[in-house]
Amino acid sequence: MAYCFSRPPVLLALGLLAAPWPTGAQTAAAGAVEPVYDARSGLALGWMDFGWSPHQVIKGKPVELDLAGYGGWILSKPGVQGQFGALVLRYRAPASFATFLEVRLESGSEHLPEVAIGADEGVLLPDGLREVTIPMLHLNPTSSSFDKLVLRAGREVGHEPVVIDSIAFVGQLAKRAARPSAPVFKTKVSIDCSAPARPISPLIYGIGSSIPDNGIEAELRALNPSAHRWGGNASSRYNWKLGNAWNSASDWFFMNLSYGKPKGYSWAQYLDDNVRSGLATALTLPTIGWVAKDTSSVSFPVSAYPAQQKVAPEKPDAGNGLSPAGKPLPPGPPERTSVQMSPESIGAWVAAIRAREHGQRSVQLYILDNEPSLWSSTHRDVHPELLGYDEELDRLIRYGTAVRKADPEGLIAGPAEWGWSNFFWSARDLASGGVSLRPDRRLHGDKPLIPWLLGKLREHEKRTGVRILDVLDVHFYPQFQGAGISLSGETGPEAAARRIRSTRSLWDPTYKDESWIADTIMLIPRMRSWIAENAPGLKISIGEWNFGAERHMSGAFAVAETLGHLGLEGIYSAFYWDRPRQGSLAFHAFRAFRNYDGQGARFLDASAPVTSLDGSLVAFASRDLRSEKVVAVLLNESPTHAAEVAVATPGCGAVGQVRSYLLNANTDGLQQQPSSAMVQSIPPYSILVLELRLEPAAPK
Repeated sequence: MAYCFSRPPVLLALGLLAAPWPTGAQTAAAGAVEPVYDARSGLALGWMDFGWSPHQVIKGKPVELDLAGYGGWILSKPGVQGQFGALVLRYRAPASFATFLEVRLESGSEHLPEVAIGADEGVLLPDGLREVTIPMLHLNPTSSSFDKLVLRAGREVGHEPVVIDSIAFVGQLAKRAARPSAPVFKTKVSIDCSAPARPISPLIYGIGSSIPDNGIEAELRALNPSAHRWGGNASSRYNWKLGNAWNSASDWFFMNLSYGKPKGYSWAQYLDDNVRSGLATALTLPTIGWVAKDTSSVSFPVSAYPAQQKVAPEKPDAGNGLSPAGKPLPPGPPERTSVQMSPESIGAWVAAIRAREHGQRSVQLYILDNEPSLWSSTHRDVHPELLGYDEELDRLIRYGTAVRKADPEGLIAGPAEWGWSNFFWSARDLASGGVSLRPDRRLHGDKPLIPWLLGKLREHEKRTGVRILDVLDVHFYPQFQGAGISLSGETGPEAAARRIRSTRSLWDPTYKDESWIADTIMLIPRMRSWIAENAPGLKISIGEWNFGAERHMSGAFAVAETLGHLGLEGIYSAFYWDRPRQGSLAFHAFRAFRNYDGQGARFLDASAPVTSLDGSLVAFASRDLRSEKVVAVLLNESPTHAAEVAVATPGCGAVGQVRSYLLNANTDGLQQQPSSAMVQSIPPYSILVLELRLEPAAPK
């Protein structure tokens, strides 16, 4: 992804989140057991102000923080002790800041998970303060000791003050309020087991990250993804020869850093961990030509560029490469941070991977770099030139040929473009008068970029016998205003409904995208058509996707809709970026397909045709190839009406045991429901997983 870091990359790797956020019914707590700060009395006993952003602690007056420049506030108390249920924070921030505030605990120099606070989380109090309750399961899922509390801006905000009124650790959260009964609509779902089985590729249930992390085993076990993609902007600058060196590019001050957690976590360890965990690997290979030469250099040092807009909080000599007015500064020589990485060197990496596999393949998909049309922005320190049709083709051929030589049977994917604009036009087009002029495209037959690349690669294969791509790989992110990514995104009724509808841009040729695109994206049918016309036989991968609002049911519905349709459409692989945060509603929606009972029960291997009589109910069904089980995922997307669903299973045989699992904002994850009948009740705005055990047919 081209804009994946809103904080230091090492923190992204630690961004584990647990159970869904409390609603207003939950914010009443059992009382403060460890007060930290209160505007009326100041800092609590033992707590110290470790400073950071400009502020004053004055008894009787709330603290006002200037969080511009990714500012923050550190509070410390050695040896904090107690059994805490949550952290309660009361604050007020300008509405224009939206979702910006992040909270974490620290133990010495170790960071615990960083938790982002949504702009509309918690309860708005009569005095204008917002009270947010953050469960300790989010902040400290491993129950580690800690001695610091950090509040910080996770993205750039203005100088307007953020008012902190009180902070306290509290005991257990109050019970959720009972949900009032809702009006009911009745409908029928029919699952047809007599239709030919259509296989579902297991690789559609992938996740991805820029920073391989060997510290998330428990989270991965709960989520149970099928594959992991090593990707993102950082992967373009990874130096495999050093094993742990990369550059964070424009995402975080163009700094060379040590890859992964813990520091020194190498590609070899990453591949071994994936094999041990049963995860397929999609590995991004740099084709940009420059990779990090060490783990400490920076591209825009303040010593060489004294006047810069921002510097890294943890490394004051690392600037963001922008003037105080926000104008890009001319980069210095690439050698300041980087060394050249030729196609032969990448081929040598692939050969090294193959040499250590011992009969068990460790990489299922090689991806030729990441979002290349954005290099002149994300990696402008080493590639300031605008990428055009010819250079993109040249790099695909040269690096792809080296990979093919090193691993003739491997699957190669590309071009990993970020989205709509670069499906049709090059970076040169977009910067040279826009799409109406499109000078680069006109020089190449006025053909859209991706089908032009596919056609030229097929011509190359016919001419040389070398196949470059096996898989067409593209990224997809919704572009409507307020869409967000991961935890962020608007969740008001209109935005939530639009988020759910926007998933149709992946497959529906009748849906006009509700963003600046204002066109029928129909991503999968479009890619399938381009393949048929220019490079028949290629598979399709969606290398990154994310619809945001992970803590809201609209985000959960978007995950479930996407996974269900990826299976229906026969997509080869897909990777959620980077992963649904632990315990979020989106996390459990992913689990609805991969681990709904916590013991590995999952959506099955073949798609079963399913029909529903009501548009508010979306249904996906699967069956195994031995006719022993059917698993369906039912989405009641009505925010006001419960669904009473009669389930029919023509051609499936007699149904024996029935299990069902419910997810909504009032459940703690997927909760098993008492169930034995073929009529299921689904509350408003809920997801139900229905598992049907089929009885063997009686002998004739």
